[in-house]
Amino acid sequence: MKESYELVIKNGNVVLPDQVLKLDIAVSEGKIVALGEELSLAPLTKVIDAEGFYVLPGMIDMHVHFNEPTFGHWEGFRSGSAALAAGGCTTYADMPLNGNPPTVNEAGLRQKVDAAAGNSAVDYVLWGGLVPGNLDDLEVLAAAGVTGFKAFLSNPGGEGEGRFREVDEDTLYQGMQRIASLGGILALHAESEAITAVLTADAVRNGRTSASDFAACRPAEAELEAVSRALLYGERTGCRLHFVHISTAAAIEKIYEAKLRGLDVSAETCPHYLVLTENDMKALGPVAKCAPPLRSAVEQEKLWEMLAQGKIDLIASDHSPCPTELKVKPDLSFFAAWGGISGAQSSLELMFHEGVNVRGLDVTIISSLLAGQPAKRFGIEHRKGAIALGLDADLVLLNPNTTYTLTAEDLLYRHKHSPYIGRTLSCKVVATICRGNVIYTSEEGVISEGGGQWLRIRKEQYSL
Repeated sequence: MKESYELVIKNGNVVLPDQVLKLDIAVSEGKIVALGEELSLAPLTKVIDAEGFYVLPGMIDMHVHFNEPTFGHWEGFRSGSAALAAGGCTTYADMPLNGNPPTVNEAGLRQKVDAAAGNSAVDYVLWGGLVPGNLDDLEVLAAAGVTGFKAFLSNPGGEGEGRFREVDEDTLYQGMQRIASLGGILALHAESEAITAVLTADAVRNGRTSASDFAACRPAEAELEAVSRALLYGERTGCRLHFVHISTAAAIEKIYEAKLRGLDVSAETCPHYLVLTENDMKALGPVAKCAPPLRSAVEQEKLWEMLAQGKIDLIASDHSPCPTELKVKPDLSFFAAWGGISGAQSSLELMFHEGVNVRGLDVTIISSLLAGQPAKRFGIEHRKGAIALGLDADLVLLNPNTTYTLTAEDLLYRHKHSPYIGRTLSCKVVATICRGNVIYTSEEGVISEGGGQWLRIRKEQYSL
């Protein structure tokens, strides 16, 4: 009997959690309802032929900054989510800072929710923040459905009186105690303010403000010290931890050792640490400035070794946009330029190109880092992260054997700068599907701009 499905993706090389099979994928009411060879179709079924393409679960980018409310002119939900859709991402997590007010209390969350509603091309979750003075707001934010809490151990920068602040030691420890009592998770930007502030002040005082000087002011030791201190507090409080944008193998190893001791902890790195080095930062200038800074080629190779050994839990973009004049203004010093990389649109292609096509890693490893493990870690695996019966039909068609050079015109960000412009990639996202809806094709661009949903995290999902 011929089945009546809303959509069938046929003939693709389907990336399952542990293998790749040539299968058809049938979709009804936004869910995957059948997987098989040569599915029998009713006459009016919409069919997408994926012959020669990989079909992967949509990327889950757990670390983006869309800057609303107030700073949507840097990047808003509409432009940022469109760029993600073009890059094969079907779910993202928006960080609580850079917007004003930041998402550190119920009122701030409500403004964030209102800004996102009807303006996101793909689904999303929202982070809450841990800052000095908001300990009593954590329970309310958790009850409202934030995915977890974010804190900085060093000065995050930013604009405005209400900007996000780094935590002091008391706030960090008490925050961990309270988040642990909620069954929550704390994400940490792990650089030691004590180290970076002293080194930066000395460099500026003595006129050392080049890209190399910036990197020297944020050494690997600053990351390792902050990670070690946070792990100690995590062990004492029982708080679940997630370390964002880790840039060194030593820190990854430290986190992995804590996991083996029984601590509930995970580590994220970013495409820029895996494909760019400090030499790129010198050559490209502030467009490649980020914190922690890009590291040496030797350090980069060690990170790839950590990834291959399964010691890195997930990859996220840390998309941190700003107006272009804050990056490339002629009289702007490297130290004064905004410290963030615009890269969310390119994450999946970069990782497939470098990880699979160049380094020969199995595509299931890259898919797990981009989709499967983020979904499991942050409580949405019942809907997202894999191609399996009953899950949301969040799918990406990727041509693994096409070559193109990224241009500024390809980018859908509000401000079209990125360190990846001019880079030649050996793969390309052909189509992105979110909950069964085709939201992007490489021929038509973004088709649907506002259908994404906020996935509120229920309290019971905090315990993974």
